[in-house]
Amino acid sequence: QQQLVSSGGGQVQPGGSLRLSCVASGLFLGDYAVGWFRRVPDNKYEGVLCIDKENKNQYVLDSVKGRFTISRDNAKNMVYLEMNDLKPEDTATYYCAADRQIPSVGSMCLYVSYDVWGQGTQVTVSS
Repeated sequence: QQQLVSSGGGQVQPGGSLRLSCVASGLFLGDYAVGWFRRVPDNKYEGVLCIDKENKNQYVLDSVKGRFTISRDNAKNMVYLEMNDLKPEDTATYYCAADRQIPSVGSMCLYVSYDVWGQGTQVTVSS
């Protein structure tokens, strides 16, 4: 079965850093667009960082530009989210997701475009 398992969440102080990991089984992430989403307190899912399978097109949420980076390690079948200079407003449950065929560039970081999801990992930024 296709499965993603995320890890690395926790509590950090404002200005701190965190690295989230996502490992895939039953699929090869190199053949998939991948993304990180977060569920905020109003239950809205928003795309944070998404990249296509060729690593050519990328979406970055404006509020995390310059602070967050998405990367792949195809040899380990993993994707990462490097989070720096964390702010309280980054507090959320973060989910990794993958899809083999995104219908358009404009939809590449919409949650409805993704079929395979991790279980989520909580990130809390507070003093």
